[in-house]
Amino acid sequence: MKLFCLLTLFFTLSLQAQFQINGIVNDSNNKPLPFATITTSDEHQTITDVDGKFVLESKKEFRFFIVSYIGFTPKVISITDNRKFYSIALDGKTDDLKEVIVSNENPALNILKRVITNKNNNDPQKKLRSFDYKTYNKLIVTANADSIGRGIDSIFEYDKNFDKLLIKIDSSNYKFKEIISKQHLFQTEKVSQYQFGENRLKETILGSKMAGFKQPVYEIIAFNLQSISVYDSKYELFETKYNSPIANDAAKDYNYKLLDTVAIDGRETYMIYFKNKKKIRASGLEGVLYIDQENFAIAKAVMRIKGVLDISGIHEFKYIPEEKIWFPDITTFKIVKGKNDDDIKILGGTIQFDGDAEDFFETRKKSATDFSYLVSQSNNFDIHYNTNSSIKNPSLYIEIEEEASKQPESFWKEYRKEDLDLKSQKTYLLLDSLSINKRIESRLRFGRKIINGYIPVGPIDFDLKKLVSYNNYEGFRLGLGGITNDRFSKNFRIEGYSAYGTKDGAFKYNLGAGVQLGKTTNTWLNASYTDDVREIASTTFAVDKRVFKLYDPRPINISTFYQYTSWKANVQTRIIPKTEAILELSRTAVEPKFDYLFNLDGKLYSSYVMTTAMMSIMWAPFSNFMQTPTGRNESEKRFPRFTFQYTQSLPNVLDNDFAFGKIDFKTEYEKNYLNGQKTSLLLQGGLAIGEVPITHLYNTAPNNLTKETIIQRITFAGRNSFETMYFNEFFSSEYVLFQIKHGFKRVQLFKKVNPLIVLVSRAAWGNMKNPEHHVGPEYKTLDKGYFESGIELNKIYKGFGLGGFYRYGPNQLSRFDDNIAVKLSYVLDLGL
Repeated sequence: MKLFCLLTLFFTLSLQAQFQINGIVNDSNNKPLPFATITTSDEHQTITDVDGKFVLESKKEFRFFIVSYIGFTPKVISITDNRKFYSIALDGKTDDLKEVIVSNENPALNILKRVITNKNNNDPQKKLRSFDYKTYNKLIVTANADSIGRGIDSIFEYDKNFDKLLIKIDSSNYKFKEIISKQHLFQTEKVSQYQFGENRLKETILGSKMAGFKQPVYEIIAFNLQSISVYDSKYELFETKYNSPIANDAAKDYNYKLLDTVAIDGRETYMIYFKNKKKIRASGLEGVLYIDQENFAIAKAVMRIKGVLDISGIHEFKYIPEEKIWFPDITTFKIVKGKNDDDIKILGGTIQFDGDAEDFFETRKKSATDFSYLVSQSNNFDIHYNTNSSIKNPSLYIEIEEEASKQPESFWKEYRKEDLDLKSQKTYLLLDSLSINKRIESRLRFGRKIINGYIPVGPIDFDLKKLVSYNNYEGFRLGLGGITNDRFSKNFRIEGYSAYGTKDGAFKYNLGAGVQLGKTTNTWLNASYTDDVREIASTTFAVDKRVFKLYDPRPINISTFYQYTSWKANVQTRIIPKTEAILELSRTAVEPKFDYLFNLDGKLYSSYVMTTAMMSIMWAPFSNFMQTPTGRNESEKRFPRFTFQYTQSLPNVLDNDFAFGKIDFKTEYEKNYLNGQKTSLLLQGGLAIGEVPITHLYNTAPNNLTKETIIQRITFAGRNSFETMYFNEFFSSEYVLFQIKHGFKRVQLFKKVNPLIVLVSRAAWGNMKNPEHHVGPEYKTLDKGYFESGIELNKIYKGFGLGGFYRYGPNQLSRFDDNIAVKLSYVLDLGL
């Protein structure tokens, strides 16, 4: 089984234990009782889930357990030999717990009001000036072998005479059970130090160990499964934020019910069940809060979402008498597949569950991998309070020490809560051996290069984007390009490309080099020379991430370019916290390849020189950044994020012809929903001041052909382009555009036809200052605004899709058909 297939198995609810029983708790009407308290004879406790089910496990056998629930008579259940499942029915009682009633209103709501009022006195990050502690974390992906059938299935099919024919023998479940009986599917360990001070929390990873990898996958190490603090107004559970059940306005979203009183750490607590008021389960949290009866602090919290995935986050606290505070002790995160009709892809498609529902053609049978689950547990120790110790690089959310992945076994024995069991030991041995035999790490590195558009060959990564493309000016553009990699040098790089256009018959090329000035801040000093062509009036941000596609559809129909030869020198760095910046000096000679003259004070320019200084900066204030031994990375991408770019010409420097300045900006926002839906917003604008030729103004990314019929205008859709706007129809010296997209979950139409529906709306406004400067092209301005909306059906079949867009508003055309654009799309899903 390939590594990425193993990673798809990330996920249900119980750790392996020596002694385990399962059961369900109902009332006398056979309705499940969620979050009933289960207490064993050795004082071990657990609670039932939202369906009344429970898993009770222990390192040693226990003789009996007690089931209790507010308003019901507790019941003692004796353990019977060889019995693993217990169905318990509780009887209601008339004397409801009057001693826990605080007032005449809902007692649970009254208690929650006191919790909210006392948050600042109970939140460690509010009450304590500073603290630090260490954490040992273990994450496993495994399955309960006892839940998997050992049978070998036969797969049959009917022929045209309706005779049943044996196709093959399916032994996958049998093999899977054999594997999971001996080892886990995946396993990681991590030791971290957390430091809090000046309202900042930082994690420093002291040691990391990942089965099958000599060099850990930092994205997995840094992934935040759940909120560290339960007192935040927004509680995050697996990439989705929910209004907290103890937020100031929580009462509008949640209903509360007092379940029981339970002793934790020798202190009495109220056990309060909360559930979101919305009908859709996945729209909010559900769970239990254990509230200290004296100071109304949280002594334990169970946060859960049960929808397409069954996800739970459990926070256990330890009472510190000298500080009079409940401090985090154990945190547990669990995932199991819920009830859903579609395949679910999360974490960029790395983790996938198959749907359970029947379709029109076949009934899906549960496979062994449906029983796989993920569980992550963190144990805190070596805790210090109000130490006033300084935090190095406090703007970083995570810092991984240089030697973290090289720690000896003695390090792990010191920090593990308990020794690894035989199954965990075998997991490291078997996955490490599998990784070596299958060259998994090298294949993973190769896969990352491919995703970014490179093929590594020895010391050079060849650029797939440079191989072939097409546009109406160059025709087929054939080329070769690449950049040196770490095998060549870690501190020096050379890059370049050459290309030839079959239609314009001209060669283009680039050659550049860079030297690393700082590894921790990803600081490079670069220089390059380029002779190439570019679309006129196009907007590019220097700090934008490289996006690789097998094809770039929009340029196919572009025919208006300018040629440029340019010398550039720049510094790119992440030295400023939560930013990426480029400072650049350049001298560029420009020659328009279309009928155009720039009129400046009566002097007509058919070509010109532009010497400029440019600063481009991307700021992601809500993202988390991680410092790894190989550099600084954005570990958790959050929105909104902002990009600002300023370009200033340098008069009388290296034959510069014009005096001007340009300000460009954009703001991006995305929200992903657990059910697969996604909303994205884009606000972008630009302002050109001074003597700016049309080649360097703005066209707001048109993507429509000037053809007579809709069929003739069918082309591939762009990413953020105006699909109904014709090429060279509008130009602006100042503009602002807004785009909103909302993608719904995929719709199952047929067995292999399940499109992703996306609604799109775009609007733009602009103006042209000094139109008399531009001689040649005819164009319109956006002073009255431009509006279009449409629908995209992406990934209809094997990545291909179709979209339709309509143009309306002040710039609507007189012919109805001319306002319609039909576009094809193609999305390559690598499943990574």
